[in-house]
Amino acid sequence: MDPGNWATDLAGGSQFGYTLIWVLLMSNMMALVLQSLSARLGIVWGKDLAQCNRETYPKKMNFILYILAEIAIAACDLAEVLGMAIGLNLLFGLDLLWGVGISFLDTFLLLYLQRLGMRKMEMFIIGLIFMIGMCFLVEMSFAQPDMAAIARGFIPSMPNTAALYISIGIIGATVMPHNLYLHSALVQTRKINRDELSIKKALKYNFWDSAIALNLAFFVNAAILILAAAVFHKNGMNDVAELQDAHKLLAPTLGSEWAPRLFAVALILAGQSSTVTGTLAGQIVMEGYLRLRISPALRRMLTRLIAIVPAILVIYIAGDDEVGPMLVFSQVILSMQLAFAVIPLIHFVSDRKRMGTFTISTGLKVIAWTIAAIISFLNFQLVFEEITNWIRIYNNPWLTLLLIAGGLGLFVLLVLTIVYPLIKRKKKVNMEVHPPFQDALEETPAFNRIALALDYSSSDSQVVAYGLKLAHPNTKFILIHVTESASSRMMEDDTDDYEKRHDEERMSRYTQLFKEKGFETTFEVGHKRRVKFIAKICQDYQADLLIVGSHGHQGIKDFIYGETVNKLRHRVNIPVFIAQ
Repeated sequence: MDPGNWATDLAGGSQFGYTLIWVLLMSNMMALVLQSLSARLGIVWGKDLAQCNRETYPKKMNFILYILAEIAIAACDLAEVLGMAIGLNLLFGLDLLWGVGISFLDTFLLLYLQRLGMRKMEMFIIGLIFMIGMCFLVEMSFAQPDMAAIARGFIPSMPNTAALYISIGIIGATVMPHNLYLHSALVQTRKINRDELSIKKALKYNFWDSAIALNLAFFVNAAILILAAAVFHKNGMNDVAELQDAHKLLAPTLGSEWAPRLFAVALILAGQSSTVTGTLAGQIVMEGYLRLRISPALRRMLTRLIAIVPAILVIYIAGDDEVGPMLVFSQVILSMQLAFAVIPLIHFVSDRKRMGTFTISTGLKVIAWTIAAIISFLNFQLVFEEITNWIRIYNNPWLTLLLIAGGLGLFVLLVLTIVYPLIKRKKKVNMEVHPPFQDALEETPAFNRIALALDYSSSDSQVVAYGLKLAHPNTKFILIHVTESASSRMMEDDTDDYEKRHDEERMSRYTQLFKEKGFETTFEVGHKRRVKFIAKICQDYQADLLIVGSHGHQGIKDFIYGETVNKLRHRVNIPVFIAQ
């Protein structure tokens, strides 16, 4: 339920009235079929769509499919960024560029929700969509649409090429490709028994779960299109494709100041609800295709930055007027990726060897392949028309060559996506995120050179005690200390202040203690950059083990007093023992 839906629905309703309601219904039915197949894959196979692709397709082809999935996620996030910015602009008069910048902050809201768990996140999304629905229910009561015209809108028709463009955008906004990756992973968050009866029950419950959710989404999407048709198309305002224009015209047309306010509130809520799905899908796609697991915070920031940069550039260079077309274009991009997610999905749930008794029926296969064929045909028809249009407008031979090559490349990739699983069902591939399990445990190494980092605090006694415990008779000790007085930091080896003399004297006493116990010992005293100096000494003396004391503080005190252990363990390539 992202702002991209709004742009396509408004454009369709204002330009063509109720004519394209059938496209919404068809998209909703497509989404229900594909989401149920996605759930079937995750429940029965126990892997998500990205993982199954990695198992099936060649490495280079998988990388291209991964890039396409990331483009779809970025396009969805772009719509959310723009929708959030427009909503803030409409509600508070905030400049669009500032709104785009503020949209980065919802990154932290998502990270907080992830910490609460999946169930609370689901309730958050359901709550947002419920509020969006209520906003449009009130606006529908203001608009009083023509019910007979709505009924006629369910009869399929395609007035012109502009309607085709918007229809593809509606399909992309409803059947989002990254949601197929996401759904196949999320159904695995509920534990079920692996017997046939339990799997059947899980499939049934997930089907109704998807059906209820998608019908609610259909209601909201239809409400936007009907609102645009009843308010704008009916009054001859056929070019209201901009969210800002719709907001501005709602009050005078409907005679209520509440209508535009509810519109803006619902728009902000829509951006928040879909942000969650885009980010989770990004993590699943990256882990499934690349076996790369990064911090959720970093993943969220990367996704949002990829969306924010083009949004800022377009607004800055072309102005606010290009925001609406960019929203619709983002949904068309989503639709362009659909075939490359749908076709592998159909292959996998049709594989009797892996799905067993849960292989989809012949009738469902026909329906699924028909959906894939419709999506592919409409997309390639649009690509052909757009390429022809650009060639005619720009008349540049290099651009013509690039466009034709791009179109052919997409066609070849589509053919390979269809054919490859039929030629070669399975390939050997490492699906493990972690290294292979070692059956035999390695023997504990002998520590011949142990480095002890001493800071002359109460933890030093523990550092020394553990050092002696882990040593053997031939162990050599390297004692390390960093003097941190102001003068020693400035003058380093030329310093001869009280602290330096005292530190060296104390280090000599420690050295004598170890020698009395029969260990060869040396010491080094540095003057600044604790981490760098300790790491250098460990490397110079080829130490096998480093023992450091815990400084006993965290948080703001790390900032005030400095922090060593965490930074140090990333700078050395030997075991680090932390003595508490």
